[in-house]
Amino acid sequence: MADKHIVLFCVGGMSTGILINKMKAEAQKLGKDYEITACAIAEQDTKGPLADVILVGPQVKYAVGKLKEQFPDKPVVAIDTRTYGMMKGDEVLRTAMKLMGEE
Repeated sequence: MADKHIVLFCVGGMSTGILINKMKAEAQKLGKDYEITACAIAEQDTKGPLADVILVGPQVKYAVGKLKEQFPDKPVVAIDTRTYGMMKGDEVLRTAMKLMGEE
């Protein structure tokens, strides 16, 4: 079982899937055992409780406030639009690691 679980919420998961693969590759390089998953924002009630950190794609950043209310004990952050658009999985992973106190 993974040490930590990073959940990314987005609209459908297609482009976020590419980002997830880049994040997983970076985690492997760093020797980190993370479960990293992309989910539709509609799955927040079932997937949110499993997360150690919640990242939100730019297309659904409107949901950050609600997610923070729903999961007050978890860090919730919107991914920077530019970082997301350039699919910089390493930067997104480092953001998640900082939020989990792992960097």
